[in-house]
Amino acid sequence: MRLRPDLIGPASPPDLEVAQLTTASEVPSSHVYMEAQVFTPDSRFLVLHQSAHPHGSDPHDPRHAYLLCDLHDHGKLSPLTAGAGATAPSVSPDGRWMYYFRDATSPGGGRLSLERVSLDGATRDTVMVIDGPIPGTPFCPSRPYPLSTISADGQRLAIAVFLGDGQTPDAPWGLLVFDLRRLSVALVLAGQTWCNLHPQYCRAVSGPESHDILIQENHGNHCDPSGQFDRLVGGAGADIHVIRDDGTGLRDLPWGRDGNEHCQGHQCWIGRSARALTSTSTRQPRSARLIAGDPISHQGHLGATVSAGRRVDLTGQVDEPDFYHFATDTSGRRLITDSGPVGQGGGLWLARLPAGADAPLFDLTYLLSPRSSWVKGAHIHPFLSPDGRCGFFNSDESGLLQAYLVRGWE
Repeated sequence: MRLRPDLIGPASPPDLEVAQLTTASEVPSSHVYMEAQVFTPDSRFLVLHQSAHPHGSDPHDPRHAYLLCDLHDHGKLSPLTAGAGATAPSVSPDGRWMYYFRDATSPGGGRLSLERVSLDGATRDTVMVIDGPIPGTPFCPSRPYPLSTISADGQRLAIAVFLGDGQTPDAPWGLLVFDLRRLSVALVLAGQTWCNLHPQYCRAVSGPESHDILIQENHGNHCDPSGQFDRLVGGAGADIHVIRDDGTGLRDLPWGRDGNEHCQGHQCWIGRSARALTSTSTRQPRSARLIAGDPISHQGHLGATVSAGRRVDLTGQVDEPDFYHFATDTSGRRLITDSGPVGQGGGLWLARLPAGADAPLFDLTYLLSPRSSWVKGAHIHPFLSPDGRCGFFNSDESGLLQAYLVRGWE
């Protein structure tokens, strides 16, 4: 960990502290995508990765590795994986294990292994292997999504995969759910529009909500037989849903697709609640907003025009909102977000979420400029520790992408 007081500006809070967590000069490093479950519940340890970028890594890169960062030991970094193919990490809710996948697949075949490593690095297991068709289907998984998601009780883990055979253009994608107790796997969702799922388990620890997964649908995309996109429709084509982890109970979120507002492509649950949050962009007036919403029964793919969809613009009190990526703490009462202007370093902001469902953010506080170039490979992607006391972001301000910590607002 290297302290970086030079990143603190005159408008920053007086006691703010900034540190650079990764310092390797030969390969870029970053946080895992901000919706990933990469923290231990005590807020002490988190997972970073090297030879990587904010949206994942090259599955064939032997230099790529996941690193455990100990915030109680000056940000000490310890490797958890080595070798090509490690992807899609999830730290178990008890803080004992990091689950991840080892990708040795190709469209129509290969081997996808679910592995785990204890956070002290002493124990490694291969939990399950898929080296043929997914049980009950004709599909072999490939191109695993760089994010997995684990249920709050630690009993189920989900990941998105490509289901193509390497010969068929515009083949389907799907969602796999692994039962970690029974050591079984099921394909619970499949279709051509599920190409960029961003699956996220609700963090509720019990009740039916603990089986809910937030998912993204992209209408109008197209990929070649290998699963490589030649058209990924974002804004106008994206809508957000919730589905149970057995494949039932599809619901809608009231965001985007009304001709003016579109989803930017990032969403998350608010703390452990059954309410979700997304970032949207509007044409008139031109803006980038944070909108909360409640899942409602599936009525089609109507986005913000869906009937009876309860939503609130959390940034409605901001004159010219320009917000993009964000995350909340476990309590759902504190939020961190980045802002534009894109290409001018961006901004990092902290805010509080209201206890009431229909009120905007309050105590919106500017922290600093990450000085990022804002190219896709250097997205800021801020998120919070579970206790909300530390924030994390990416920046290429040094000329190479690195991971950073910010704290001191208590």
